[in-house]
Amino acid sequence: MFAGRRLVVLAVALAAAAMLAVLVSISVGAVPIPLRTVWTVVAGHLPLIDTSSDPVDEQIVWELRAPRALLALVVGAGLSVAGVALQALVRNPLADPYVLGVASGASLGAVAVLALGSGAVAGLGLSAAAFAGAMLTMLAVFALARSHGTYTPGRLILAGVALGYLCSSLTSFLQFRVDPQQLQGILFWLLGSVAGATWPDLTTPTLVVLTCTGWLVLQGRRLNALSVGEESAVALGVDVRRFRVELMLVSSVLVGAVIAVSGGIGFVGLVIPHIVRLLVGPDHRRVLPLSALLGGLFLVWVDVASRVAAAPAELPIGIFTAAIGAPFFLWLMRRASRVEGGT
Repeated sequence: MFAGRRLVVLAVALAAAAMLAVLVSISVGAVPIPLRTVWTVVAGHLPLIDTSSDPVDEQIVWELRAPRALLALVVGAGLSVAGVALQALVRNPLADPYVLGVASGASLGAVAVLALGSGAVAGLGLSAAAFAGAMLTMLAVFALARSHGTYTPGRLILAGVALGYLCSSLTSFLQFRVDPQQLQGILFWLLGSVAGATWPDLTTPTLVVLTCTGWLVLQGRRLNALSVGEESAVALGVDVRRFRVELMLVSSVLVGAVIAVSGGIGFVGLVIPHIVRLLVGPDHRRVLPLSALLGGLFLVWVDVASRVAAAPAELPIGIFTAAIGAPFFLWLMRRASRVEGGT
């Protein structure tokens, strides 16, 4: 268990590893570029550093690959933080944006814009439609899971899975209404990708992830209390009902913002928070920032794998995260059943 100075060392190591992963990601591609050249181009755009580089390298590194690598970092951080928030919200370690149906709702809103145009969803843009889909799904999950004025983790998971399948079926229906060229792009987007990212694509998700993560870290004590149980949270002065609404809103904003720019990338919000808890314990003031760092680092490397696994073809990121996350999910289920059984 990391604590004290070891915790600081871990955080610094993860931040350094994330920076290195971004540079390696930029260097990998159809045209390999040496890390020294990558650093020269990147350094040339930093304040107080004056360097010159080849115009072709400048175009590839700064305009094409740097936004992609940074977007993978931001999306991974956002999905991981959303997973932490949702697991605290429903007090279930198996919760994540996909298990609770939130990601499926966001995908439905985004695909509706891609397939039918913004006019079909009250004039909303892609990001706004993804957020609206995530928020409406979250509200529906809590409405369906409510029983005698209370929520149980099991009912929340079941309601989320059911609504997730419903949103997925509606998304599939929309795919039949588009031409083959549009369909190929939508299918690739649904499986997750940060290909084609540009610098403007980074603005909104970066601001959302930083703001929401900062707010959640400040709510660390309340998150810890809620994770123990509603009675304990009330005894500590937490307005549970209001705090749940706040967590629902923040989680929906996070999921909607990242899905709008990356598509359907599953299991990141499930796997990363558990790994971090194994390292630093359950305190959300530690778990949240470290989950953001590790989640970003993880998705950057997954994006690299998606480019090199079947080169020169490129695979969707969601294939790799599902291949890693599904066995991890089954392991968590087995571990949870053993704990409940007292073995």
